[in-house]
Amino acid sequence: MSKASLLYVEDDESLGFVTRDNLELNGFAVTHLESGTAAATLIEEGRLSFDLCLFDVMLPGVDGYELARRIRERDQNIPILFLTAKSLKEDRLHGLRIGADDYITKPFSIEELILKIEVFLRRNRVRPATPTFDPRQIGNYRFDAAQLQLSYGEESRRLTRREAELLQLLNRNREKVLERSKILEQIWGENDYFLGRSLDVFVSRLRKYLNKDARIRIENIHGVGFTLTIAD
Repeated sequence: MSKASLLYVEDDESLGFVTRDNLELNGFAVTHLESGTAAATLIEEGRLSFDLCLFDVMLPGVDGYELARRIRERDQNIPILFLTAKSLKEDRLHGLRIGADDYITKPFSIEELILKIEVFLRRNRVRPATPTFDPRQIGNYRFDAAQLQLSYGEESRRLTRREAELLQLLNRNREKVLERSKILEQIWGENDYFLGRSLDVFVSRLRKYLNKDARIRIENIHGVGFTLTIAD
């Protein structure tokens, strides 16, 4: 069996050396970069043949959040884990909204890190293959999450940040059912009854914004959550 390949970006030379060494001793093939700029170049060149990414958040040049955002524009499935000294709830939620899968707070044990890596690699291996798609194209609409813009032909609408975050989350998981609780926790930070009513309002707005393309549907799966689908 071939080794699982990891992209590891950490600017602390000592920590990077020790972590990479331990990961390699445990059978992983590790590409270790010491700057976000170097990792961003690799991403822009399309060299993303890794099974999992490990990013420090605070990096010189380009931070871990931005690296995760750029990867998610190209690949929806590769697991992304943050290794960070940041433990604030807001920081964690920000990373999860971008598309990261989990956080490991420094200082961490190598055993914990390896266990989490193995869990996400195992999940990815059993995940059904999904068709690749351009996340900036939703039916006949163009969606620029970073600029909060939703366009249809020559018409363009500026979304609120929360509208853009919700549409990005639904689109990233298109054809899958997203539980209401998961949406609330990722977008609003907590699962609350009154926030649930706000979610319904935001979904109604997005349906209205997307109604020029009849193939696009945001369905309410009663008692479960929502799914964004695009008919062929």
